[in-house]
Amino acid sequence: MHSQSKSSVSVWKRLHSIKHDDASLNNETWFTAQPCKTYQFFGNSILITQPSSTFWVYLLGVLTTLLGLYFCVTHDNQVSRIMWGISLILWGVGALLAGTSYQAFGYQLKCAGRPEVVWTSWWEVVYLIFQQVSVSVMLIAVVYSCLPVLGQSLSMYLAVLVSVVYTLVVGWGAFKPVKSFITFELMVLFCSPFIFFFIGLNGSRFWLTGNALDLALLGTWFGLILTMWLFHQYLRLGWTQKLWQRGIWFSENDVLHVALVIWIFYIALVLEPLVVDYTI
Repeated sequence: MHSQSKSSVSVWKRLHSIKHDDASLNNETWFTAQPCKTYQFFGNSILITQPSSTFWVYLLGVLTTLLGLYFCVTHDNQVSRIMWGISLILWGVGALLAGTSYQAFGYQLKCAGRPEVVWTSWWEVVYLIFQQVSVSVMLIAVVYSCLPVLGQSLSMYLAVLVSVVYTLVVGWGAFKPVKSFITFELMVLFCSPFIFFFIGLNGSRFWLTGNALDLALLGTWFGLILTMWLFHQYLRLGWTQKLWQRGIWFSENDVLHVALVIWIFYIALVLEPLVVDYTI
């Protein structure tokens, strides 16, 4: 029994065998490679990595979750609104999970007490799954506003299939472990076809009918694409390191999260009032 328990623990710890990309990062250099600050909470000292980045990602998580709850509370028996609510709640909770590991408590989860800094954590693995499932549920939400019954049924099957496949891939990558299976880039690769489908669907509908909902949805998808473009451009230009050399911390993840906060406000102010189920 003891050997089985030990084996089970080792399986869960395999994820930590993936070492950080930056070999120079350790218990000493962690604090110079990025901003860190100790705060006092109820008499306890808590170290926060990247405090400003933590603020932005937690703000995104809270706002997105609250908007998702609002969609659910005001669903008015509209399946599309319920699905939007579930999608945004998954997105928001995923952002909170990601912020906990990538930013706020990254030192505690990846560095403290370890001979070498590890690349990821289970918080990030669960975040990836939540993020992809969120986009799959978003597919159902959009189709329930834009297509008749057949399209709605097909979207549900496709959303479940893609999410199950992705979860299995990520699970395999985490337990094996296989680094390429648990990357942000692979998650985006699984989600991107849905976004391009949305653009085609809403673009064609708006061309034919001039429907305000389709125009608002097009703004949603192009806003998301613009967000990803800004993230990759900032990363490519290496501005995080250039600014940090001057004592200013604003990373590519901050670009992503600030842009997504604006994106969420767009959904709340422009898209939300228009979301209803499809009618002939």
